[in-house]
Amino acid sequence: MSDCENAAKIIEALKAAEQEPAQTALPILNALVRLSQGGREQSLEVEEARANAFMAICEIGKALHRGTSADDLWAPAIAAAERWLSLVN
Repeated sequence: MSDCENAAKIIEALKAAEQEPAQTALPILNALVRLSQGGREQSLEVEEARANAFMAICEIGKALHRGTSADDLWAPAIAAAERWLSLVN
């Protein structure tokens, strides 16, 4: 799958997972980790955007795993993935 497809799939999954309880959202987020890993060498700007999306997904996962609120983490994660998509699109 291309970076463009991966980023688009991540955005879609984040928006869907945001509406779910933690026990449902966590497996969705775990599947996104694979999609957010770099497959081929990209420009520094693209790699930074991809890494930011990855880290934002991890922050949501940590919050959900700990049972703390992730409400303020979803929008930045979606924005990070959208930024990545805009660079590879």
